[in-house]
Amino acid sequence: MRLAVLDMAGTTVADGGLVEQAFSAAAARLGVEPGSADHAAKLAHVRATMGESKISVFRHLFGAEDLAQRANTAFEEAYAEQVAAGRIAPLPGAREAIERLQESGRTVVLTTGFARPTQDAILAALGWRDLVALTLCPADAGGRGRPWPDMVLQAFLRTGAADGVHQIAVAGDTSYDMLSGRRAGAPVVAGVLTGAHDETALRSAGASHVLGSVAELPALLDQFGSRP
Repeated sequence: MRLAVLDMAGTTVADGGLVEQAFSAAAARLGVEPGSADHAAKLAHVRATMGESKISVFRHLFGAEDLAQRANTAFEEAYAEQVAAGRIAPLPGAREAIERLQESGRTVVLTTGFARPTQDAILAALGWRDLVALTLCPADAGGRGRPWPDMVLQAFLRTGAADGVHQIAVAGDTSYDMLSGRRAGAPVVAGVLTGAHDETALRSAGASHVLGSVAELPALLDQFGSRP
């Protein structure tokens, strides 16, 4: 495995439920009353689609493009405020896992369903701006995020690290991460239990392996041989 494509929130980054909090703030700005049946239904959809491009989620929830864009802007602002307040941290062993993968000759790419400004704010807050070769958000892959394979394939094309998709490993905490990896043709699609979805959901979506955390990924990939 020469290329490892890793999700951020829930996989390498702990955000303590900030996605749901930021969604609630955005929904309230659009008139969705907290505690209402409408709020509960929309929040359930947000939970079910963790890992998907956030603008796609808001298009589904609010329909009209102008409302979706307003909701997405409010969400990104609310999330960025929490990041600035120090509400995120690396998951235990995540940075060490990334560094170990790179030391073994593998290229690591970090991906997210957030917009680029939010992704950059997270990277800056963690001191990760120069940690990996490439970071990608949906806009970097033509606008389609997970569950489409576009970000994984964009990582493959931009880095030139792998000879084919058979040398790609994908890791994430959501069903959409698993679907994205499978659709990209990656043979290793590892679900981690540090985020949104449980083992049943991850395996149902196509996980080839389920790990306690991303800290276990280097040892898993080492099983495929000493050469990347």
